[in-house]
Amino acid sequence: MQTLDFELDRDFVELNQLLKLTGLCDSGGAGKQLVASGAVSVDGATEQRKTAKIRAGQRVRVGDVEIHVTDAPQ
Repeated sequence: MQTLDFELDRDFVELNQLLKLTGLCDSGGAGKQLVASGAVSVDGATEQRKTAKIRAGQRVRVGDVEIHVTDAPQ
């Protein structure tokens, strides 16, 4: 499994934007389609909300890639 670390510099990031920012999708729209397909899970549960608010400490998984969302150092 591939692991990506994503440093969050604000309170949250929308799920479709996180997929775009980590390079797993080419655009936010492609991220929405990926979420709608049921291929994305957050903290182990399938997530259907395309713009779910993802906060530091959460883990997002797409296929064999897991994204660890952390607070950006200040």
